Amino acid sequence: MKVIVTGGAGFIGSNLVRLLLERGHEVLNIDALTYAGNIHSLDGLADSPAYRFLHADVRDSSLMSRTLREYGPDWVMHLAAESHVDRSIDDPGNFMTTNVMGTFSLLQAALEYYRSLEGEKKERFLFHHISTDEVYGTLRPGEPAFTEATPYAPNSPYSASKASSDHFVRAYHETYGLPTLITNCSNNYGPKQHPEKLIPKIISNALEGKNIPIYGDGKNVRDWLYVLDHCKAVDLIFHRGKAGETYNIGGHNEKNNLEIVDAICSILDREVPAADGKSYKELIVFVKDRPGHDKRYAIDATKLTTELGWKADENFASGIVKTVEWYLGKLNKKAA
Repeated sequence: MKVIVTGGAGFIGSNLVRLLLERGHEVLNIDALTYAGNIHSLDGLADSPAYRFLHADVRDSSLMSRTLREYGPDWVMHLAAESHVDRSIDDPGNFMTTNVMGTFSLLQAALEYYRSLEGEKKERFLFHHISTDEVYGTLRPGEPAFTEATPYAPNSPYSASKASSDHFVRAYHETYGLPTLITNCSNNYGPKQHPEKLIPKIISNALEGKNIPIYGDGKNVRDWLYVLDHCKAVDLIFHRGKAGETYNIGGHNEKNNLEIVDAICSILDREVPAADGKSYKELIVFVKDRPGHDKRYAIDATKLTTELGWKADENFASGIVKTVEWYLGKLNKKAA
C-alpha cells in the first residue's frame, strides 16, 4: 500500500515508518521538523525507493490537498501533533493550532481526495488518527481502566486539543462518510524518544550525575506501552479494523513514576555503575507538581485483543531493559 505518515520524524512516527517499510509498504513521511522531530531517527532510509520525505506543516491546507492528490495514498496515518504536556501549559495556543487546526486541514484534504477516488482505490482508503488515553481524563485507584466508551474528560491543554481533534475525525466519518479510524494509546516508551520525556530524561540525568526530578509524590500511575508494540497494533488495525471504530491500545503495565525510576536506576547500577559506588537512586529529588497533573491512566484493550487478535510482545520488564540498552548503545557510539 501507499501510505502517508504525518509526524514520521517523531518518536512513534519514526518507529512506525520503519515498520511499514519493513512490511513492504511505500511511505511518504510529512513532518515539520519542530523540536519534537528528529530527522536522524530516519537515518538509512533516504536510499530506499519506497521512502519519501516531505518537510511540511499539516496546517498548510493547500499543500496537504496537493500532496494527497499527487501522491495518491491508500492510507493516511496522522501522528503529527504537539504532545508535551508541560509545553501545553506554557503555550496552549500552539497546541490548538497544530493538533486541532492541523487535523482539520488534513481531514479536509483527505475528504476532497477521497471523493475523487473510484472503485477499489476508494474502497480501501482509510484515514487513521493516532490519539492518546489522556482524552479520558484521570482515574482514581481501583477504578476500571478506560474503554472506548469512557466519556472524554481532558484536564490539560494538550489532552483537550487531542480530544477536539478526535471529535473532528469522528464527525467527518459520521457527516461526510470519510472512512476513519481512531486509536487511543497509553504512554509509549522505547528507542528514539524525545529527551524531555520521563524515561530518557531519567537515563540522561542519571548518567550525567544530575538530579532526577519527580513531580509531587511520584505516585502518578501510567500504563506503559512499548513503542514497537504500538506500531504493530496500528498496522494490524489498518488491515483488520472497521472504519468508524475506535480502538484503545494499552500495554497492561501500570507503573507509578517512582517504580519507573527504580527500574531504570537498577539497570544502570548493574550495567554502568557510578564512579562513586552510589546507586543512581540517590539522585532522585521531588519537585512541585505540575498543574492539572492526572493521577492515573489505564487502558482496557479488550476490544483490540478479542476482535483483532492483538497482543503486546513486550512486558515492562523486557521493554525497559531494551530501552535502556538502546540509550546506552547510543552514548557508546558518541564516545567512540
